[in-house]
Amino acid sequence: MMQFRDLQAQYGRLQPDIDAAVSAVLAGGRYIGGILVQELESQLADYVGVKHCITCGNGTDALQLALMAWGVGRGDAVFVPDFTFFSSGEVVPAVGATPVFVDVNGRTFNLDASKLEKAVLAVEQEGRLRPRVVVAVDLFGLPADYSAIRDVCDRHDLLLLEDGAQGFGGSIDGRMACSFGDISTTSFFPAKPLGCYGDGGAVFTDSDEWAALIRSYAVHGKGTMKYDNVRIGMNSRLDTVQAAILQVKLSAFIDYELDAVNKVAAAYNDLLRSAGLPEEGVALPEVPAGFRSSWAQYTIQLPDSCNRDSLQEELTGQGIPTMVYYPKPMSAQGAFQRCCVPCSGEQAALLCRSVLSLPCGPDIDAAAQQLVANALSCKLVG
Repeated sequence: MMQFRDLQAQYGRLQPDIDAAVSAVLAGGRYIGGILVQELESQLADYVGVKHCITCGNGTDALQLALMAWGVGRGDAVFVPDFTFFSSGEVVPAVGATPVFVDVNGRTFNLDASKLEKAVLAVEQEGRLRPRVVVAVDLFGLPADYSAIRDVCDRHDLLLLEDGAQGFGGSIDGRMACSFGDISTTSFFPAKPLGCYGDGGAVFTDSDEWAALIRSYAVHGKGTMKYDNVRIGMNSRLDTVQAAILQVKLSAFIDYELDAVNKVAAAYNDLLRSAGLPEEGVALPEVPAGFRSSWAQYTIQLPDSCNRDSLQEELTGQGIPTMVYYPKPMSAQGAFQRCCVPCSGEQAALLCRSVLSLPCGPDIDAAAQQLVANALSCKLVG
C-alpha cells in the first residue's frame, strides 16, 4: 500500500549504516549525551550556518527553551501564525505569556508580514501587553518571508523566533532555514524532513549567552554541573541512540534526499497541471523566487465546491493516503480561548477548509505520483 511518507523505504536504504550506528551505541553503554551528541550538534550548526546548536527532547521543548532564555513571561505578547501546528502557540501560555494570533498568506501558508504589523500596532495601542516576540513558522518546508518579517521586528524592537520544525533544509537565496531567527528551532519527529526514530529537537543561535542559558534550562537549570542547579529548568535531552541515527540520516539528507524530494514536488506540479485540474479552483503550492522548500508536506488547496471529506474517503479506497494540516485555526482552539488575543484570520480559516496534503517524500516513485494525479483528475475534473 502507498505510504503517506515512506519511512520504511528510507530505513531499507540506510539500514546497514543505521544498524551499525545503533549497535555501536549499545556496545558503548553511553545512552545520554557523549561525543555522538556533540558531533551531531556541530554538524547541524555547520549545515545551518550558525554558531551554536543545542539538541533537546523535541521541537516543542526547543520553542519553550528559546522563550525561557529570553525571560518571556506574564504581560508579554508573542505573535504566532493562526495557521500552524498547536505547539507553535502552546509554548507561549506555558511560560505565562499571551499568544496573539496573526493571519497568514493564503498562497505560501506562512505568516503575513503586513498583518503582523497591524497586530503589533494594535497591541501597542491597547497598552495591556508588551510586544516581545514573533514566532515565524516555516510551514510545510517553505521558509517564511524573513526579509519582511525582520523589518517589522526591527521597527518594533521584537525578538524573532524561527519555528523551523517543518523547514529544516529549506533556504532563501542560499541561506539555510533555522538561521533566520535570533533563535531558531527544529523538530526531529520521524516524519519531518530530517527525522529520528522517536522524539528529538534542536535550538540554533549565534548568541553565546542564549546558548549557555538554553543548555542550562534543558538540564534542570544546571550550573557548573548537573547537581549544581541555579535556575528552574526542564529535562529535555536528545538521547545518544537518536543522535547516532540522525548522523546517518543527515548525511543522506544532504547528499541526495533534499534534491530527491524537490524533484518529487516538481513532478507533482507537472502531473497535476497536465491532469487538467481547474486552475481557478485548485491551487498548487507556491514557492517564491529565491526560496527552496524541504517539502515536509506537498499541500494543494481544493475549490469550495469540493467535499474534502468525501474526496479523502474515495482516495483512501484507492489506496491513496492523504492528510489535512490543519482543520482548525489556532485562534479557534479551545485551549486558547481564555489566554489569547482573538484573530480574524480569514486566510487561515479558508486554508483550514481547503488544504489537502498528498503522499510525498524522497522515496515516492513516479508510478505512485501518477496514480495520485489520475485519481484527483477523475474526481475534480470528471
